[in-house]
Amino acid sequence: MSKEVQPIYIMPEGTKRNRGRDAQRNNIMAAKLVAETVRTTLGPKGMDKMLVDELGDVIVTNDGVTILEEMSVEHPTAKMIVEIAKTQEDEVGDGTTTAVVLAGELLKKAEELLDMEIHPTIIVKGYRMAAAKAQTILKNISEKITGDNKEILKKIASTAMTGKGAESSKEKLSEIVVNSVLEIKIKQDDKILIDIDDIKLATKVGESIDHTELIQGIVLDKDRVHSNMPESVKNAKIALLDSPLEIKNTETDAKIQITDPNQMQAFLDMEEKMLSKMVNKLSSSGANVVFCQKGIDEIAQHFLAKKKIYAVRRVKKSDMKKLARATGAKIISNIEDIEKHDLGIAGFVQEKKVGDEEMTFVKECENPKSVTILIRGGTEHVTDEIKRAVSDSIGVVCASVKSQRVVAGAGATEVELSRNLRLYSESLSGREQLAVKAFSETLEIIPRTLAENSGLDPINVLTILKSAHDKGKKWAGINIYDGKVMDAWKMGVIEPLKVKTQAISSATEVATMILRIDDIIAASLNQDEQQEMGPNFKR
Repeated sequence: MSKEVQPIYIMPEGTKRNRGRDAQRNNIMAAKLVAETVRTTLGPKGMDKMLVDELGDVIVTNDGVTILEEMSVEHPTAKMIVEIAKTQEDEVGDGTTTAVVLAGELLKKAEELLDMEIHPTIIVKGYRMAAAKAQTILKNISEKITGDNKEILKKIASTAMTGKGAESSKEKLSEIVVNSVLEIKIKQDDKILIDIDDIKLATKVGESIDHTELIQGIVLDKDRVHSNMPESVKNAKIALLDSPLEIKNTETDAKIQITDPNQMQAFLDMEEKMLSKMVNKLSSSGANVVFCQKGIDEIAQHFLAKKKIYAVRRVKKSDMKKLARATGAKIISNIEDIEKHDLGIAGFVQEKKVGDEEMTFVKECENPKSVTILIRGGTEHVTDEIKRAVSDSIGVVCASVKSQRVVAGAGATEVELSRNLRLYSESLSGREQLAVKAFSETLEIIPRTLAENSGLDPINVLTILKSAHDKGKKWAGINIYDGKVMDAWKMGVIEPLKVKTQAISSATEVATMILRIDDIIAASLNQDEQQEMGPNFKR
């Protein structure tokens, strides 16, 4: 009589598990779907996406990382693809769509190799070999520039803005971006240091994009605290305080017992005297403008107005740091310690109405290491998209100034890289050769997508591009307006080398990681968690 075998449960009931080819197919499908979502936004003629969140807020953009962040992706593999876009944005500021599209195409090509019974580890090895070779090829074909060549930098800035909402005013905006980056650039020994956070992007609805301006200083979304203060101050001596201009409260709850009305008056007089002393200390240091991170008492406001000192309160900590870098002022924690040499200098501080709000402009700073780009546009959606385009443009200009190596765009770099990798694959003997060849074909997705998004025939475009590169024209790219081959370098379509190296590196890393997964174990929620999620929860 045979005994009934008792089933052994290793994982909780309800756990879902996909193994082998099913797991790989699911992962590849998720990655391809994410890539397809953003692919139509690539290039000068890429289309925009309208994203509406659960509150009804609308974003209209063709910025890859913004689309993916706002999509609320749930699939674990899709989340890994979104991470590529975030990394690309943090490292370079542009090329997010390129990186995601490359990752999706690498996995699509890998699927074809898997169907040919090639083991995932062989594909991974081939992809890594191809990526390493690609980095070497890119360095060899890239062009060296000087970090202060304004004309080249303007072309780089303009290339990053092409196809985005800012394109209509890209000439003016490119000049603003380049000037802002060169303003905050610091040369230390042989290194060039640039902190993008030193460029503040402020947006205000109203006027047209053409009214966007670069301010040699900082713009604050704040007005002066008292109407009797001067509206503008020339030759400003600026004090930055991170302590309040108020009477300090006791650290523990305290009671003051007053038995006589005269005591009450004496108490109030003492408070007034203390505030007057603080203001006198500021005035005697030579300060005629005060920016305070904390609050300013109403009596202190009155004394500041009498001394003709322009004051702003509740300034953000990040803005205080920018003010310090722009004006050369030191942030003071104790008013008693303030000295003349702690003050910053600006040519002009002014309260000005922009749109329907008052703003404070700190302008004409000498050699400012923090500046502001005030972005204007007809609607909030327009100004937000211009801000994203300008932010990308700043990122690529910074990357170019730091590395001083650039390549041409318009698909030229990808076709040249693909050609060289194809030749490299022919020198290999093992099955890795097929993976390297697949990697070289993957790169063709960029010119192919540029052509498709422009309404051109991708096969014709690739054929004429390959032919031009075989003749030694390394910067032959596609002119998406007439479908003909152009010299992308001469036409000013230029990108920093780091956009390409980072995109290939990130795309390869995530594709190889996904290919190595052959088992997906998805935990189930327990009953309590399911009740919290509600009756409509579906796994």
